[in-house]
Amino acid sequence: MTARPVLPGMTLTPEHARQLEALVKTLSPDEALWISGYLASFARHAVQAVPSPVRPALLILYGSETGHGAGLARLAEKKAAARGLAVRNMAMDDFRLQEFHEVGQLLVIASTHGDGDPPPAAVDFYDLVMGRKAPRLEGLKFAVLGLGDSTYERFCQTGKDLDQRLEALGAQRIQGRADCDVDYEAKADAWLDEVLEQFAREVPAQAAAAAPPSLLVQDAQFDAHHPFAATVMENLILNGRGSEKETRHIELSLAGSGLAWEPGDSLGVLPENDPALVAELLAALDLRPDEPLAQEDGEIPLAEALTRRYEITALTPGFIGAYGEAAAAEPLGALAAPGKQADLRQYMAGRQVIDVVTEFPARGLDGKAFAAMLRKMQPRLYSLASSAAAYPEEAHLTVAVVRYHSHGRKRQGLASAYLADRVGSDGKVPVYVSSNKNFRLPADDSVPLIMVGAGTGVAPFRAFLQERQARGAKGRNWLFFGDRRFRTDFLYQVEWQRFLKDGLLTRMDVAFSRDQAEKVYVQHRLLEKGKEVFAWLEEGACLYVCGDASHMAPDVHRALAAIVVREGGMDAEAAEEYLKRLHKERRYQRDVY
Repeated sequence: MTARPVLPGMTLTPEHARQLEALVKTLSPDEALWISGYLASFARHAVQAVPSPVRPALLILYGSETGHGAGLARLAEKKAAARGLAVRNMAMDDFRLQEFHEVGQLLVIASTHGDGDPPPAAVDFYDLVMGRKAPRLEGLKFAVLGLGDSTYERFCQTGKDLDQRLEALGAQRIQGRADCDVDYEAKADAWLDEVLEQFAREVPAQAAAAAPPSLLVQDAQFDAHHPFAATVMENLILNGRGSEKETRHIELSLAGSGLAWEPGDSLGVLPENDPALVAELLAALDLRPDEPLAQEDGEIPLAEALTRRYEITALTPGFIGAYGEAAAAEPLGALAAPGKQADLRQYMAGRQVIDVVTEFPARGLDGKAFAAMLRKMQPRLYSLASSAAAYPEEAHLTVAVVRYHSHGRKRQGLASAYLADRVGSDGKVPVYVSSNKNFRLPADDSVPLIMVGAGTGVAPFRAFLQERQARGAKGRNWLFFGDRRFRTDFLYQVEWQRFLKDGLLTRMDVAFSRDQAEKVYVQHRLLEKGKEVFAWLEEGACLYVCGDASHMAPDVHRALAAIVVREGGMDAEAAEEYLKRLHKERRYQRDVY
């Protein structure tokens, strides 16, 4: 008799085991030996008591823009599995209505995009829950973790909305909502432990012990907490002489890192503050640079901590309140009072931490107390401008360097100036890969692409085209690119021309806003080519938009809706439904910042 594998999911009750033991006596010695081996294996796993009723599964549902929510969902999945919970981990854009009927416990991790909006990947789920078609959820137990940025007035609004709405739909809140700022790790970790203990207590011990193991995604070797030190190979200015802009092309070596990515992913950069600004801040506060400051990995000098561990530029309401109290500064206390959000935003606009500490000196403040008022340093994400298929073990970035004057001071962007000015040739930059599964090339290389990018928003499309060239993809490719001036700001012009000559780039339309009296942007070029754009979409093209979330992306969306109305013969509502359908089919994807 030839042994055969046990069927997946097969179980053997004690009664079945007894029947098989009786059967063994009727078999030949070889057959009996084979059956006995299986019985010994089954005995180790047989249920020794009447199994408990199948308990509700825990669903971890996350809506993430930068990857923080997805990372917390993976952490929560591990913690839940360690407590014996049967757990599933799912992105909001993969959620379907029937999922509500298959779970009894729901953990929501909801990021807020900008000033109160759900991130693009969570819009459909948000609309479902908040809309009239949302189902009643009696019997569902839930908890919500919100992620946001307290510099925005509608801090963690998406999490707040979902938390209130789930309760209104009849679900039972098992733990109070947590609203986490950009420095979220410690608070989120502690809250997850509390809420998962609550969920675990809802589950009978016997059933929890029998819970099937979760299939966990393995963590990358390098992440935001353990970045890889990438070597700078190139640091070039892309703009021509006379441009008002400074855009850098930066090439980093990832050799030996084992990091993998796909076109559409981002590279997280852990920047450092300007040492000159650190020194000025220490002098203004009369703090010693070598004052020891305790960190998770041991004590380090205060100057080093302010350089690499804390944000010392961006102001937050929390800093204004804490520092105002420490400095006994009544004006700051008044700004931090409830109902003063508009005045607080006006005061913070264009100011940094150094402005506050010089305007309102605090005497006797030590380094530990000051650092406690600051946010932890947060990574900056840059769309990868290269394909690993074209440039193995290299990461190319397109960086707009921020420099400006405000309140009598020269200012500069934290990460962009760090990359442009303070990391020299062969210097090391701490990096990791941030996956973005909501900005992906289609698996079918014959599908046409329409790509719309302004300024540095063209970066991922350079990677897209390199990848399609490496694959030998036959699908047509149409690029819309916009910037200020043709002569000085045509980023990667030579490469686009080569792609056009090779036939990889089927079409390219450009918009240079300052080359004529009336400004022309990419949305205007889309409208001009509306008939062809709609024809491509009707033929199955995938549409990608990358750029500014405040103006460019909404303007492009309005132009697309107008094209669908005009060329598709639809009214405004039907046009929006058309674009929403493209989004659900992953044929309309946006990477906005």
